[in-house]
Amino acid sequence: MQDKENKGALWVIISLILAASLVVSSYIVTAGIKEIKGPGNSLSVKGSAKKQITSDLVVWNGSFSAQSPILSDAFKDLKVSEGKVRSYLANQGIDAKDIIFSSITTSTNFVILPNGMYSNQVDSYRLFQNVEIRSSDIEKITNISRSATDLINEGVQFQSNAPQYFYTKLADLKIDMIGLATQDAKARAEKMLSATGNKVGKLNSANVGVFQITPLYSGEISDYGINDTSSIEKEITSVVTCEFEVK
Repeated sequence: MQDKENKGALWVIISLILAASLVVSSYIVTAGIKEIKGPGNSLSVKGSAKKQITSDLVVWNGSFSAQSPILSDAFKDLKVSEGKVRSYLANQGIDAKDIIFSSITTSTNFVILPNGMYSNQVDSYRLFQNVEIRSSDIEKITNISRSATDLINEGVQFQSNAPQYFYTKLADLKIDMIGLATQDAKARAEKMLSATGNKVGKLNSANVGVFQITPLYSGEISDYGINDTSSIEKEITSVVTCEFEVK
């Protein structure tokens, strides 16, 4: 008899524990739903947009020099080289107004003593000058950058640098890219919330990331952004982090 009473009491205790557990579980589930659906809740999503662009401006520069123990002779030789550079570029179809020559830079070379130290005696003077062209004719200037060292055959100590390629409508394009990246963020948020029965509400805030302007198919990124000038064909990527209200 005593055993039956003890078993009965035990089942009462177990029933009370189970009932309490169900109440607590129900509260937790309900609280979770309120946290998702309640007012003031939000979802942060990153959106991105990518577009291919073609450079519409090229900047190319080269340099030439002359050297002589006599400064005035070095200057005369440099002016002769400048004339040959002007003539060469004119023959390539470049208008004189589009050719920009820099000021002349002079360096002094001193005689090196047998002990490897420099003396105060001047060995020679070396004069440098740069030439620059800015043009929308990408193909022509690219070809000139590759062939300009032919001037060496004319006695010009010439060095051609790699051209730089730019897209001049970048400011307007960046605004469009921010809009596209924001649309992408909203679409991602809608896809995520559709599985929970929630909906995307108003945009609470948006943070625009740095732009990545890279050669095609490079996949390169940087926390500080990239602005590639080595390629004619490029890709621009915009990233926006958006915080949406959850309804």
